[in-house]
Amino acid sequence: MATETNHNCRDDNKIIADIEKYGFAIIILNATDYLPSFAYSIGFWKKFKHPEIICFGLTTKTLCGLINDVAGLVKNGAVIETNRNYEDFFENGSVQFIEVDKRNLSDYFGTAIDIYDTDQFPALQFVWTDRNNRFPWENDFEKEFIYRQPLLDRNAEFKFREAKNLATYTTKQWIEQNKPIIHVIHDSDGNWQFLTDDEPSTENIKIVALEQIILRDKTLNEVFDLEFGEQAVRNFAGDKWIRSKFAYEDEET
Repeated sequence: MATETNHNCRDDNKIIADIEKYGFAIIILNATDYLPSFAYSIGFWKKFKHPEIICFGLTTKTLCGLINDVAGLVKNGAVIETNRNYEDFFENGSVQFIEVDKRNLSDYFGTAIDIYDTDQFPALQFVWTDRNNRFPWENDFEKEFIYRQPLLDRNAEFKFREAKNLATYTTKQWIEQNKPIIHVIHDSDGNWQFLTDDEPSTENIKIVALEQIILRDKTLNEVFDLEFGEQAVRNFAGDKWIRSKFAYEDEET
């Protein structure tokens, strides 16, 4: 069975060959300073007409093992159900599967989309509980784990990992003149800046809730996964984003 740890160095021919031989392959993405680890299957849909599976926020070894566990069930004819507790994946703790909103597929299933040459396939997310056996959507879910597994059945209109009321920086021109955001910066300290083509200054920088920015321009969701210390620029709203490292002018290069 194939596993890939980096989309940039993948071997599509090997993935395809292993899908034919084993029935599926696993794509694994390591955690970064900002984004959680995750793994997903390719082949369940082609070989078994079963939704692909994705899981977040655990060690890559554990993620790979869980996808393999699901594969064992699928190969034996089982159909994974949503809205049902599964108790057999962990010694302690429950699991549920939720349907991935198709608007979230391209953010996580890039290799699968390329291999299938379409994004028209179903997927389920494997969701694990905290140490008190609570799911992320339940009250008192442990804060430590909140951002370890984004829930892909929801939030397609707001993809950022932070709280909707997070204070972010923008310009008074965006507020007063409705000028488009063409420059987004994710500071190394975690702050977000959503800038127009106006020169940033003390006089025109304003603070607004993150949700207010996204409600006005949902194409900003396209840069929700900017790493700490990255920026993205475009020429106009709806244009393709160009990403790069960001450094303040007074920083050493």
